[in-house]
Amino acid sequence: MKTIHDLLHITYPIIQGGMGNISNAHLTAAISEAGGLGTIGVGTRTPEEIDQMIHEVKSRTEKPFSLNIPITVTNYAKEMAELAIAHHVPAVTLSAGNPGKLIPLLHKEGIKVIVVIASVKHAQKAEAAGADLLVAEGFEAAGINSSLEITTFALIPQIVSAVKIPVLAAGGIGDGRGLAAALSLGASGVQMGTRFIATKEAPMHESYKQRLLDATDTDTLIFGRTVGRVRRILHTPYADKLLDVEKQGLTLEEYAKLTDEDKHVLAAMDGNLEKGFLNSGQVAGLITSIPSVEELLSNIMKEAAEQLQRGSSLLKTYSHLS
Repeated sequence: MKTIHDLLHITYPIIQGGMGNISNAHLTAAISEAGGLGTIGVGTRTPEEIDQMIHEVKSRTEKPFSLNIPITVTNYAKEMAELAIAHHVPAVTLSAGNPGKLIPLLHKEGIKVIVVIASVKHAQKAEAAGADLLVAEGFEAAGINSSLEITTFALIPQIVSAVKIPVLAAGGIGDGRGLAAALSLGASGVQMGTRFIATKEAPMHESYKQRLLDATDTDTLIFGRTVGRVRRILHTPYADKLLDVEKQGLTLEEYAKLTDEDKHVLAAMDGNLEKGFLNSGQVAGLITSIPSVEELLSNIMKEAAEQLQRGSSLLKTYSHLS
């Protein structure tokens, strides 16, 4: 099996999640420059907007980065794939839909394809369709989640056992202990989203970063489950309003209106927590600092090595006792 380094030519086995319409060139480039794989999230943006973002990322770094195309979210999935080809983007991450039609188009141009999945069945389908890597995303993750609600710790080993291509773990990962755990479960690396918000280079509003610093283990909630949608967000005044609406009876149309990308941007970028929501994974409870991206990745790698060494030492102790 090829390694993440072989496939993506990155220093660390850490990639950035898509992040929708709060994705930006500054953070994407910083992550790639620091040794991870930065990712531009298409969200609901136009091809013209993404074209400009790709240009900006390439002006900031010469290192590999990815373009995340959420297939059923964007109205321009094929156009975004064509943009990736035109700009020679090294990797494309496909999520929220069937990747089958886009994979051959991208492979023809030598682009590596990462597919985000949340079940064994979808992992096997993505592998059969030609995916180079998988991101197995557990229920702990931020934003739109699978209604299957399988947690990362249970999901990763099942996916790893079911496919032959590398698997990256996502959901609830924000430090070296998370990376060490993912590797121990058989993953080849990790994808992080929420943790990258709380970095110096992330141009999100300071109230977003502070809310993450203040978050406890119970400060994320799920909205939309009653209409077959699962979105994990941070507890804010607007989140309370959303829960009240759902208790009174929520429709799919109301859900879509209340959680459109404009309201995400309103809170995350403008700091309006009364009229917009903040996506956040359960990892928020682990966030206690705002380092630079370079410091974050370096510390994660160091801590992961220490944790794996500690685990190995413990196993030797137990083996001796037996």
